[in-house]
Amino acid sequence: MKSFIEVNPESHFPIQNLPYGVFSTEGNKTLRVGTAIGNYVLDLSILEKEGFFKNILGNVPNVFERPSLNDFMSLGSEIWSEVRRKLQLVLSADEPQLRDNRSLRIKALIPQNEVKLHLPVKIGDYTDFYASKEHATNVGIMFRGKENALMPNWTHLPVGYHGRASSVVLSGTKVRRPLGQTKPKNADAPIFGPCRQLDFELEMGFLIGSGNKLGEPISVEQAERHIFGMVLVNDWSARDIQAWEYQPLGPFLAKNFATSISPWVVPLEALNPFRVEGPVQDPQPLEYLRQQGANSFNINLEVYLKGENQSTSKQISSSNFRSLYWSGAQMIAHHTIGGCDLNSGDLLGTGTISGSTKESRGSLLELTWRGTEPVNFGEDEQREWLEDGDEVTMTGWCQGNGYRVGFGEVTGTIVPAHDLEEILQQQAVVYNNK
Repeated sequence: MKSFIEVNPESHFPIQNLPYGVFSTEGNKTLRVGTAIGNYVLDLSILEKEGFFKNILGNVPNVFERPSLNDFMSLGSEIWSEVRRKLQLVLSADEPQLRDNRSLRIKALIPQNEVKLHLPVKIGDYTDFYASKEHATNVGIMFRGKENALMPNWTHLPVGYHGRASSVVLSGTKVRRPLGQTKPKNADAPIFGPCRQLDFELEMGFLIGSGNKLGEPISVEQAERHIFGMVLVNDWSARDIQAWEYQPLGPFLAKNFATSISPWVVPLEALNPFRVEGPVQDPQPLEYLRQQGANSFNINLEVYLKGENQSTSKQISSSNFRSLYWSGAQMIAHHTIGGCDLNSGDLLGTGTISGSTKESRGSLLELTWRGTEPVNFGEDEQREWLEDGDEVTMTGWCQGNGYRVGFGEVTGTIVPAHDLEEILQQQAVVYNNK
């Protein structure tokens, strides 16, 4: 499949991909939906006005002239597939409808360096899972020892917790070092102050397209029909805050200050050529979680780190999505089996993705083995934990025959915590005014 638009073989956005995003331009501040093709963004709101989707979207007006993808996502998998087929036809090398219409091309195809990308989805709920066996094992060894690395329930169900949707931010948003309680080793009482063990977590996220009704579970066989697409996720983590607060209810302030996602949502259909079987599950899950066949994807994942005074980023981790023990379908089936309703725009994170080698670990917690083995990444720089000014970049792609289906990047830079004395003074002023 070839497009009339020239696309570099290493580009993440060939005609085989066509991810969706929300953008604006300097000349048109209206947020609207587009798809990435090579170095361009195709404005779908213009194609919609020109009648390209008339026989597909029917009576749903201006679905691409919206500030989020939610309305389109809620239309269901059959509509998504039809729109995708139409876009691939319109952009193909042999189709003259857009290729030979110069005035329409000028209006509808915008260079990517001229657009501003926005959060693609209005996220109502966010659930984060713990789906990597290697990651769970590494963390378990650190905190409980090798004999008790995995909790007894881990191989029987996809463990997860409900996160904070309001702090899911777009790639490029600066991440402020959080404040919280920590309890230093051998201290009698906790202290309050900036996090000193700030970490990244290499994850991916499933975005729910069409949801389910309250009380009506989604079967594992039907679950993928409810997934609109996938994004890269960096679920930032304050390890020292988490170590003190997580018992008995799990993550709270340590995880709710920021979760970064990539701007382009890759349709699940674009990933079908890269399906692979996931790890063998032993023991066999209970019947409602049993799956057969290729339920995972061959997605290469990389993490890069750049210090404030460094000129270039250095790769510090390389892994693959296919190593995840629990699949997206199993996460959805378990999430809804008790009757929970999922809605259009909900985000389900995989949890940290780690492989079996040291180089494939997806967090500094593992790469440095809880700070005892610093990571060296060039120009005389090493890290136990993230420092102010550090920039973390994650990327991922599937390698085809002469093309890539990629996710772009998710990037974030750490900025210093708020000044504690200043915060206390502001609080005192507010209190005294009351």
